[in-house]
Amino acid sequence: MNASDTAPLLPMVRELGRRIRDGVLAAFKRHGSEALAAVAGDQGGDTIFAVDKIGEALLFELLEPAAAEVGGIVLVAEGLASGAEVLPLGTPAEAARWRLIVDPIDGTRGLMYQKRSAWVLAGLAPNRGPATRLADIVLASQTEIPLLKQYLADELWAVRGHGAHAERVNLLTAERHPLELRPSQAPTILNGYAMLSRFFPGARDVLAAIDEEVVRAALGPMPAGRAACFEEQYASTGGQLYELIVGHDRFNADLRPLLLSLLLERGEPGGLCCHPYDVAAVLIATEAGVLISAPDGSALDLPLDLESPVAWVGYANAALRATLEPALQAALRRRGLLPA
Repeated sequence: MNASDTAPLLPMVRELGRRIRDGVLAAFKRHGSEALAAVAGDQGGDTIFAVDKIGEALLFELLEPAAAEVGGIVLVAEGLASGAEVLPLGTPAEAARWRLIVDPIDGTRGLMYQKRSAWVLAGLAPNRGPATRLADIVLASQTEIPLLKQYLADELWAVRGHGAHAERVNLLTAERHPLELRPSQAPTILNGYAMLSRFFPGARDVLAAIDEEVVRAALGPMPAGRAACFEEQYASTGGQLYELIVGHDRFNADLRPLLLSLLLERGEPGGLCCHPYDVAAVLIATEAGVLISAPDGSALDLPLDLESPVAWVGYANAALRATLEPALQAALRRRGLLPA
């Protein structure tokens, strides 16, 4: 598939992100954070909050009329009770040309308490039915939903094989300016941001121990009275990938699915994990030069569904991967979290 095949689809996917961003911001201005933080249900492996329902409604408002023009879309999105809907409604799934996986609001918790930006994530692939996978995605979009006090918002997109691109938008004036995407070229995590995801309760002791082991293997003894590197628990996969893409973070890893069996051994329920819709826009990171893999070093690949647990690792450059990956995998094997 060449760029001309996807060219008509890029404006549609980018407009989807803008519509959801603008609709969510308008809702916060009308109703406030407390009302939008109310729990509305549980679908797609995650809690659905009132604010999430806004994004779901806007998905259909835009995509229903657009789907017929592009040959039909199988929409896979967090919040859909059925898991997937074929648009235009009534179209047989096998007749749709495209499969679109969307997270209407990734980072809901941070946004609804006005702590951090959330993101609209979308990845488009030729429809291969249930066999469609992350590796099939040919076009992706990632749109920032900023805090109310913030008037600048970033929009990122990529077409496979044609690099990653971005604009910074002034929401007050509608002015747009190109935004350079450049992952960190630092060969070490010294004096930089590096982290393992441990947003929620559940085996955080193990994750912290792995994090500490990897950092010490990479940097050696910690200097007295100084911070050798830093971390920030940005509870949004899209947000984490953005931090790698723009050069803020040097290493990020989400290993939570590897700990599910450990939690069961402890008599605890499995915790909340990353799902395919959370990495819907990962193509942007790879097109920007970020090295994304599964924890064992293999390519990150998974079905475009709502349930599959996703463990991923991101390195800003090859030098960082060469240093950190052996230490990370050794720490995981010592704990039986990767095959020996």
